[in-house]
Amino acid sequence: MTAKIELISPVDGRVYVERECADTLQIERALASAQAARQIWQRQSLSERAALCSAAVERMLSMQDEIVPELAWQMGRPVRYGPGELRGFAERARYMIAIAPQALAAVEPEPVAGFRRYIRREPLGTVLVVAPWNYPYLTAVNTIIPALMAGNAVILKHASQTLLVGERFAEAFRQAKLPDGLFHNLLLSHGQTADIIASGRVQQVNFTGSVEAGRAMEAAATGRFIGMGLELGGKDPAYVRADADLEHAVESLVDGSFFNSGQSCCAIERIYVDQRIYPAFVERFVALTRQYVLGNPLEEATTLGPLVSPGAADFVRGQIAAALAQGARALIDPGDFPADVPGSAYLAPQVLVDVDHRMSVMRDESFGPVIGIMPVAGDDQAIGLMNDSEFGLSASIWTRDLAAAERLGNEVATGTLFMNRCDYLDPALAWTGVKHSGRGATLSRLGYEHLTRAKSFHLRHEV
Repeated sequence: MTAKIELISPVDGRVYVERECADTLQIERALASAQAARQIWQRQSLSERAALCSAAVERMLSMQDEIVPELAWQMGRPVRYGPGELRGFAERARYMIAIAPQALAAVEPEPVAGFRRYIRREPLGTVLVVAPWNYPYLTAVNTIIPALMAGNAVILKHASQTLLVGERFAEAFRQAKLPDGLFHNLLLSHGQTADIIASGRVQQVNFTGSVEAGRAMEAAATGRFIGMGLELGGKDPAYVRADADLEHAVESLVDGSFFNSGQSCCAIERIYVDQRIYPAFVERFVALTRQYVLGNPLEEATTLGPLVSPGAADFVRGQIAAALAQGARALIDPGDFPADVPGSAYLAPQVLVDVDHRMSVMRDESFGPVIGIMPVAGDDQAIGLMNDSEFGLSASIWTRDLAAAERLGNEVATGTLFMNRCDYLDPALAWTGVKHSGRGATLSRLGYEHLTRAKSFHLRHEV
């Protein structure tokens, strides 16, 4: 009997949609047709690939009026922010299409008389994209469009919480008339996903999700010698120096902490502030946090929606309770947010002080609307605390001193170092992490290197 997936909406706890998982025959047909289609696709010119991929992007954007409320129902993001994800989706897709000719161009070393030498970038084959629910269009497009541009076929396994997103991708490519077999959206169980990876019939896996799930992906790929791109979350720190623009830092870091209810791999999850400006920073941070409107994400006035599930909210509630028991102080009264009901997915934002690194809320990924803020004596203490983590996805330094930001940034173990910015992906830069935040890279020219293999040509034409 085929397994059935029920998508439980965080808006009201009811089943929003249900689908059956792919069966064995559907999976086999997808793998076989992907292998056949990519043989033809890789011979098509980049301009032909670009035209079809660009058409798919436009088709996706034409669905915005349906996609925005769908997102709210599926994962709880307020409708006022839904169009922003589609804008980011288009920005990344268009950038990766535009740089493909340069990124995929042959590499030619210095000339040698009598020889023609160069390195080609060739497609890997079939790329399996395992995408998460929290930014379901943005994270998926990071790989899907460049994989196709590079000449690969793509199989998308989207999170069951946002299964309609996979269907939207499939429909956009269908309307754009992408050749049959090149893209497949499959609703898969964890076991089926592992079986596909272990089969040896995909040549690259790009996964965004938890550390535990990343380990499962690597275990499934054991002995297959396939590429594995893993983006596994973070505990991203911010350091606010004494010379920072205080208003800008507060406004940006409140947003970086609580946008999407804190459910972002690169959300700000801990803040270190120079002790000289610490009281003023905390006062303004709390005042701005209190302006959020927690409620139904389908209402335009809502600025903070529910977490993805009651269980996710309860995890954050547990972190907060544990921190308070260890001496932390909570500066937000949940009673000021009537929608915050214990046991529900609706959770008020929380600001904690008197925190330290004994506490889970300062060590373990929260993935929710809670932030701990600590005073520091200066740069050395701040950098030590920023690096005191198993994660290393992004970090930010808030200062007016560019030289100081670069100098300190060299000391931070992170994939992306921001100055006076946070919680943003620039498609011109590699998105990558260190430590338990994963390995590999998406976006930028380097993202193409992880979706292709090098093939050297050493041709002696004079003998």
